[in-house]
Amino acid sequence: MFLPGWEEGLFPHQRALDESGRAGLEEERRLAYVGITRAKQRAMIWFSSNRRIHGLWQSNVPSRFLDELPEKHVEVIEQTSSYGGYNVGGVGNYGASRFDRADSFNNSYSTPGWQRAQANKGSAQAHARSAPRQIEGELVAKSSGSSSKYKLGERVFHQKFGYGAIIEIEGNKLTVDFEKTGAKKVVDSFVSKN
Repeated sequence: MFLPGWEEGLFPHQRALDESGRAGLEEERRLAYVGITRAKQRAMIWFSSNRRIHGLWQSNVPSRFLDELPEKHVEVIEQTSSYGGYNVGGVGNYGASRFDRADSFNNSYSTPGWQRAQANKGSAQAHARSAPRQIEGELVAKSSGSSSKYKLGERVFHQKFGYGAIIEIEGNKLTVDFEKTGAKKVVDSFVSKN
């Protein structure tokens, strides 16, 4: 059985962590357990160090669930590509790639974050192999407890999601049924009255 995409933000999914906090994390952990236990002989779990999303390269951290697997039942095989990932329990080398050479990914990025990432790349890779990582998720947008100035059914506008109607209010958090994107949870300061 192949289980790809075991990266923080993808699995466990960031939205599950943001919207449900620890309960969302536990649900994602349950899904990981279900996926692994469905394998008849072998489960091959993959994560990618770098992934192109919406035309932009994104660096990824392996899923926290990988560190929770019992060492005696896990075989870790690292791909030779510097832009590949880890293959837990299987073989993943499908031949040479243009990404196998670190110098092939030239760019003109000069942002402080990119420069810091390049400076820390070597030490981060060494640390990733030597020390286990522990990453905890927490609810990013918490309700302030104060009541919202909006009312159920009221029509609002959000810069990204457009127009919608409020279908639930929890403190300063609104669940809005947007016309084009469906129901989303947003903090009331991110919407305006229509």
